[in-house]
Amino acid sequence: MSKLLKLTTSILVCFLAGGLGSIFTLPAIPTWYAGLNKPFFSPPDWLFGPAWTTLYILMGIALFLVWQKGTKNKKVRKALKLFGIQLLLNASWSPVFFGAKSLFLAFVIIVFMWIFILKTILAFGKIDRRAGYLLYPYLAWVSFATILNFAVWLLNK
Repeated sequence: MSKLLKLTTSILVCFLAGGLGSIFTLPAIPTWYAGLNKPFFSPPDWLFGPAWTTLYILMGIALFLVWQKGTKNKKVRKALKLFGIQLLLNASWSPVFFGAKSLFLAFVIIVFMWIFILKTILAFGKIDRRAGYLLYPYLAWVSFATILNFAVWLLNK
């Protein structure tokens, strides 16, 4: 597979996770989510789209850098599995938060997602330091989102 095709595939895989979430998110923002009590530090709704777009691109590039090292390498396979787990958790958060409207279960998912992002950063960093660094903004955003999720749950239980 060519490098360009691998890079494109890596980014598209990340956007697919986001696309799944948007199916549940977009209809809920002007209705259910708008009616929730939110903390003072809740960002404006318009910020989430550009933030996630940037993060999915960075995630895709990081995935590509590790995938380039070859899947015959045991460390690469382990790192890719960790990436897959965190991406699955990422894809499941929006359907739970916005679809099922389960704020607490979404909080549990995002905590596990945070843990697996950190594990992925550590695993990626051992294979390609740049790939690990590219995931730091993702960890920072999910750290903020975890606090926001917790606060929204507390304010609405």
